[in-house]
Amino acid sequence: MHDSIEKIIDLVKQTLEKTPPELASDIMERGIVITGGGALIRNFDQLLSERTQMPVYISENPLECVAKGAEKTLEDLEKLRTVLSSSRKR
Repeated sequence: MHDSIEKIIDLVKQTLEKTPPELASDIMERGIVITGGGALIRNFDQLLSERTQMPVYISENPLECVAKGAEKTLEDLEKLRTVLSSSRKR
């Protein structure tokens, strides 16, 4: 599990490095909110905060957030089609 956690942290850091400065400053100010099963890993929020030097919070209902996000995506599928199809090509 250690390797998987390290990979997630590395990917978060890589993503933050590519983030435009104005968005990065918002994230630095407001923090990162983690959802899903990863949010349930004990002390993952603290480790991610230490490694990114940013505040990290666990959403109130991490597993429910994933389901609600999927629901919203399906509701707006036509609007999101171009974004979703371009992300598959990467």
